[in-house]
Amino acid sequence: MSQWCGLSAGELLFLIPIVAIVGGILMSIIKTVSRESTKKHAVREREQSRREIAAYVAEGSMTPEEGERLLNAGDRTG
Repeated sequence: MSQWCGLSAGELLFLIPIVAIVGGILMSIIKTVSRESTKKHAVREREQSRREIAAYVAEGSMTPEEGERLLNAGDRTG
């Protein structure tokens, strides 16, 4: 019988589906963590933009109407 790393051919055939399942689970976990990180970053950037617009309105560099128009422009979904 041929052996690889001390495992017989039957044992290797048994390990293939296990490795595939574990690999799929790991890929799913990585995808989920990546997606959540991306969402968190987008929310952080949106809130930072809102704060900056509010600061411009407060210092008088921008009218409240302009600030409102900018804030509403980000609410579009498409």
